[in-house]
Amino acid sequence: MTRVVGDPYPPAPAGQAGPERPAPAEPAPAEPAPAARRDPTAGTVSAIRRYPVKSCRGHAVRSALVEPWGLAGDRRWALVNPDGKTLTGRDHPRFVLVEPELTAAGLLLRAPGATPLRVSAPATGPSVELTLWASTVRAVAAEDAASEWFSALLDAPVRLVYLADPTLRQVDPVFARPDDRVSLADGYPLLLTAQESLDALNDLVLERSEGAEEPLSMTRFRPNLVVTGGAPWTEDSWRRVRIGDAVFRTVKRCARCVFTTVDPDTGQRGKEPLRTLARHRRWDGKTWFGVNLVPDNPGVTLRVGDPVEVLEWGPTPVPE
Repeated sequence: MTRVVGDPYPPAPAGQAGPERPAPAEPAPAEPAPAARRDPTAGTVSAIRRYPVKSCRGHAVRSALVEPWGLAGDRRWALVNPDGKTLTGRDHPRFVLVEPELTAAGLLLRAPGATPLRVSAPATGPSVELTLWASTVRAVAAEDAASEWFSALLDAPVRLVYLADPTLRQVDPVFARPDDRVSLADGYPLLLTAQESLDALNDLVLERSEGAEEPLSMTRFRPNLVVTGGAPWTEDSWRRVRIGDAVFRTVKRCARCVFTTVDPDTGQRGKEPLRTLARHRRWDGKTWFGVNLVPDNPGVTLRVGDPVEVLEWGPTPVPE
């Protein structure tokens, strides 16, 4: 039993009736964010990144077209096992060492110790039923040489597939509209993170480790957009934002998994950032960093330096 200091209704002495405790009050509504957090000016876009092959290394670009299912060229390729299950860096940390480069025809693949390989994007070909979390979608198998290249690199039988029709996969209807679509990202078209939130997280990591841990890079979190210029963690309360000329719904905060513990430069696993996030950013049984976006007006080009404006706010979560 938790002792309440200053309880106006303490237990009565034995054999005596104590004062009647009133019924619990209705829970108070969530407090709005402080006034400073309600400033609609939320900084600017400092980085844009896309990841051509799911879980493989991404690359920075100065601008990118927003499509209904994500940034153009982002996560249209993936690797599956012989049963069609989508494989990720959770299963194979070495994925992060593969550098896919988008070309006019498809991909150029590079990895340590492997000969570079050019792969054409297949419009038609053998169909593969791909499972990714709760969704199942049909993709097109890439040429055999690509699957052999990846299988040799990972020492496991895998197949490279391409989502030729990105209109097939629906976003989780609990958080999105029926016509929202997503490519082969885990669940949502775009992921946004804030530099100031990473700086605050790194301060906590360094404090916990007494300076033994190196600062974490933003590439661990695999965002599409990085915003700089706001206060730490304000993105938790965003509900709608305008970035340049593009408008997005902030449909869900991003729960983080073990993939964030993989060093993107070496492919080695560690304990951070989940160890520190679990102490400071845990609620609903998960740890959180970044927010998921769904575009309301696809067809707009985003650019580094675009201003970010908050159009609608929601409640601020309270860590456990």
